Amino acid sequence: MVRKPGVLVISHGSREADWVKLVDEAVGAVHKSLKPFGAAVRESNPKPIGTVPVVSAFLEIVEGRLIQDGIDQLEAEGVTELYVLPLFVSSGSTHVDDIAQAFGAQPVSAARRGELAPFRVGAGMSVRFGLPIDDDADIAELLLGNIAELSSAPARERLLLVAHGSREAVFHGRWRSGMGQLAARVRELGGFAGADIAMLLPNQAACKLRALQRRYEGDSFLVVPLFLSEGYFTRTVIPGRLEGLDYRYNGRALLPNPYIVRWMERQIESWLREGDAW
Repeated sequence: MVRKPGVLVISHGSREADWVKLVDEAVGAVHKSLKPFGAAVRESNPKPIGTVPVVSAFLEIVEGRLIQDGIDQLEAEGVTELYVLPLFVSSGSTHVDDIAQAFGAQPVSAARRGELAPFRVGAGMSVRFGLPIDDDADIAELLLGNIAELSSAPARERLLLVAHGSREAVFHGRWRSGMGQLAARVRELGGFAGADIAMLLPNQAACKLRALQRRYEGDSFLVVPLFLSEGYFTRTVIPGRLEGLDYRYNGRALLPNPYIVRWMERQIESWLREGDAW
């Protein structure tokens, strides 16, 4: 049987057309950059040559382009080996757990069942589920670039990374772990005096920032949103939660940025190398 790899990049989805467009553009750039699979053909081990289809799908909202639609599209293109890449900020997202369970993975927490019905996957298609961003060196570089315009004296500046978060213990711990390591990377890269984290769920941002400002009087604070794309949370929720506090903020999110494209390329190419028998 001819084996063919394919990639399904899954993100949350939004009612904002610009949000969806940014994701699609990043996924499209990845598709164009991937080398043909099986490019080396040997008599002893002939390999098919072809492009790797990469499809962008959404958990909700974007009708006609939901996860099952993406699976069906790739199956129609003859894909037999499917790599599912969750384009989410953290493995602490319950959405990531829902999606993984719907593909047959074990739940992160035994006490929590996924909220999605199992996906229909063709009998001849195997599935490998990838990992979301969490802590990544490229993303640390991305965040440092996002806040470069806000920084003038890093040795007297402190960072506060703010992300969505979760109240559920296991997922909260995953958020804390990934965010904490990412904050430490950005602090070291930029030479900042310190870096801390806060979540919107539970509502920690204002309390954390006030406490840090009392502790480090005289230092300036840069608030860094950890969201895939600009939107309601970066433009409204974070400024609203921090109203009345003194901080620097530009609301820049992870997209658009070539580092996100690079992150996806690395995950996909690593998977393709593992399946070099294609």
